[in-house]
Amino acid sequence: MALHRPNAPPSRNGVGASCVVTLPGPWVNMLDFLTARFVGVHTEVWEQRLRDGDVVDDQGQRITPDAPFEAGRRLYYFRAVEAEPHIPFEAVVLWQDAHLMVVDKPHFLPVLPSGKYLQETVLTRLKNTLGLDALSPIHRIDRDTAGLVLFSKQVTSRGAYQELFRTRQVDKTYECTAPWNADLPWPIRRESRIAPSAHFMQQTEVDGVPNALTHIEPIEVLGRLARYSLKPVTGQRHQLRVHMAALGLPMVGDGIYPKLTPEGSADYSQPLQLLAKTIAFVDPRSGEHSEFHSQRTLRDLADLTQ
Repeated sequence: MALHRPNAPPSRNGVGASCVVTLPGPWVNMLDFLTARFVGVHTEVWEQRLRDGDVVDDQGQRITPDAPFEAGRRLYYFRAVEAEPHIPFEAVVLWQDAHLMVVDKPHFLPVLPSGKYLQETVLTRLKNTLGLDALSPIHRIDRDTAGLVLFSKQVTSRGAYQELFRTRQVDKTYECTAPWNADLPWPIRRESRIAPSAHFMQQTEVDGVPNALTHIEPIEVLGRLARYSLKPVTGQRHQLRVHMAALGLPMVGDGIYPKLTPEGSADYSQPLQLLAKTIAFVDPRSGEHSEFHSQRTLRDLADLTQ
């Protein structure tokens, strides 16, 4: 669940501030708390951020390295990434009005800042290019997935669009390329329970009440491969990749399912063959039907079967 962020400072270079609330503890100063709270960040890094004014409270007051610890304070801080890798692909704005923006995302480009990516994300690039500090994604797709993502441009109308996704009033169609198995009972209604796996990068199917539903149907078959239409009803993390892998049909180019490949081994010439192709809904403001189609395509089956 996202942390409520009252009085957050403005973005810097298109990147919004992260937020943490100080909890009671034995710390002498704020530097001690931050070092203990974020064990993966060295003390020297936090000390430099504090000296540079990159940590403030919800009143805009700078937090210094020797500031006494106080429980219950809301701190905002700006992350920095050393040697952030450049991603040589660009997102395209397909359509926009005063409230909504439809973006066609390439493979490999993350939607949001996370981990080692800050500037090399769809959100940060758009904020910097268009000067829209209030821009925020209404939903997300994986970094490896290409295709449609909706962004909100206005805080006042954002909740109405988020409600469409929360209440499953959005029709989404994906396409993927994966092995073909004529013996499966097509079309398939895959319903299962998806939960975190042993490795944080992966999800897996487990016993229990289903929380994930996908309708899967072949569109085109050529030899050992097929192109499929995927219609997710729910939105579990990695749902489409998990369901296809569980059927014994891992997507072409998938570096996570069924086998996790080493980090940093992404091959730009071999993207995951998964595309968020169409999205449709009744606009909550106008009451009109809206439908958008990605201009991107997956690789031809003939090229992949050679």
